[in-house]
Amino acid sequence: MPARPTWWIGILPRRPWVADFTYVATWSGMVYVAFIFDVFSRRIVGWRAATRMTTDLVLDTLECAIWARSQDGVTSLSGLIQHNDAGSQYTSLAFTQRLIGTGVVSVGSVGDVYDNAMAESQIGIYKTELVRPEGSWRGVDRVEMETLHWVHWLNHERTHASIDDLTPIEVEQAHDATRSRLVPTG
Repeated sequence: MPARPTWWIGILPRRPWVADFTYVATWSGMVYVAFIFDVFSRRIVGWRAATRMTTDLVLDTLECAIWARSQDGVTSLSGLIQHNDAGSQYTSLAFTQRLIGTGVVSVGSVGDVYDNAMAESQIGIYKTELVRPEGSWRGVDRVEMETLHWVHWLNHERTHASIDDLTPIEVEQAHDATRSRLVPTG
């Protein structure tokens, strides 16, 4: 395995997340698509599409991320920093209580290193690679199905210059392989 790239410095694996959502205009009205991104690997760990921009949208996205990480063997989110744009959905009592219930100690703060620039950049990629090229969207079902395929492709096949031209899954696998080779000292 090559030497650890410099972008890894100071970023804990599977710990800082950023979240945001966007909209997709369809023939039947707006569809809102929320995402949670893992800062370390650039992986989309949670996403959801809905016709309403509510707390349930971001809560469902959070539940998706929690489930995805549990499938990876992550049993505790204690110490996780989850940063978002501090919109009303993310500052609601229900969302805050769910974060606290999972052991999240911070939702970040304005101007910190985990600001929402990465989430906005990733959403820009979503719009550039999927939303705009597909043209007219008929409704939420189509947006949801195509987003599902795009997320899988992005996580498993699309390389990212910011992570040494690896896929998010490859970054996580490389990290896990490195950790499994470490030998505990006395």
